[in-house]
Amino acid sequence: MSAADTTTPAKVPPPRQAPPPAVPKAPRRRGTSGGGAVPWALLAPCLLILALVMGYPLVRLVTLSFQKFGQSQLWGFQPAESVGFDNFGKVLGDSEFWAVVVRTIVFAVGSVVFTMVIGMLIALLLQRVSGWVKTLINIALVASWGMPIIVATTVFKWLFDSDYGVFNALLSKLPGVDMIGHNWFASGPQGLAVIMLLVVWGAVPFVVITLSAGLTQVPSELEEAARLDGAGAWGVFRYVTLPILKPIVVMLTTLSVIWDMGVFPQVFVMRGGHPEAEFQLLTTYSYDRAFVVNDYAQGSAIALLTVLLLLGVVAVYMRQMLQIGEVE
Repeated sequence: MSAADTTTPAKVPPPRQAPPPAVPKAPRRRGTSGGGAVPWALLAPCLLILALVMGYPLVRLVTLSFQKFGQSQLWGFQPAESVGFDNFGKVLGDSEFWAVVVRTIVFAVGSVVFTMVIGMLIALLLQRVSGWVKTLINIALVASWGMPIIVATTVFKWLFDSDYGVFNALLSKLPGVDMIGHNWFASGPQGLAVIMLLVVWGAVPFVVITLSAGLTQVPSELEEAARLDGAGAWGVFRYVTLPILKPIVVMLTTLSVIWDMGVFPQVFVMRGGHPEAEFQLLTTYSYDRAFVVNDYAQGSAIALLTVLLLLGVVAVYMRQMLQIGEVE
């Protein structure tokens, strides 16, 4: 056998395959020139309604706040005179106005804190009860939420009545407590506490329903992992549940501040249409100046200052929401 027969033939590398021809990309369609106008066209009906419903009253409010406008101007005996910032100077220089501002802020903060705390506790409780109990509680919440404000105020006025009030009778059954004949509206702090309770009672259902919907989006796996790591109930709520609910909590808190600073019928009806000085909030104080004292210009100035104060709350809300969006 020759050496050529025992030699292993060399392997020839396979020929390189040519790359497949590039498929030409379809040219992108440029957006039509009217694409940016479509959202505005869809928003146009809503913006038109807002302009008709809120535009004219707001413009009229701003105009009156810079004029001298009383009963003589209302009936046309004298023309309205422009006074510049005199109305704002009188309002801001009045110590009674600042007392009302402080009272309104305290009232709103107290109402919001109790509303959010009670609402959160009830929402967490609804996650741990059986189905039929949850249904009954939701029915009760919707029924209380749907009750007209005037009806709810009348019911609370009867509950805390000094002669026939059920609340005084129940408290008097406690050992050493005698509340028969106690007038809750003899002083401003006690009367406002009753009104605050009424406001909280009417606001809790919305908070509970909204937070209950948010709690359904909290992953149970994260809560279980936190428990396995040794976190208690408070730790799971603080580090898992609350961060996920933060956008909803911020939204509810902001809305509650706006609503509670605009409380009017509860105070007005509870005090029989004539709130005393100790019960005056910004809304009732503006109404009192405009329609009791017949100084519509100062009433408008107080209302405009209230709007500016609420715009500050909205600005804080928008900043918080933008920060949450950047984190996510």
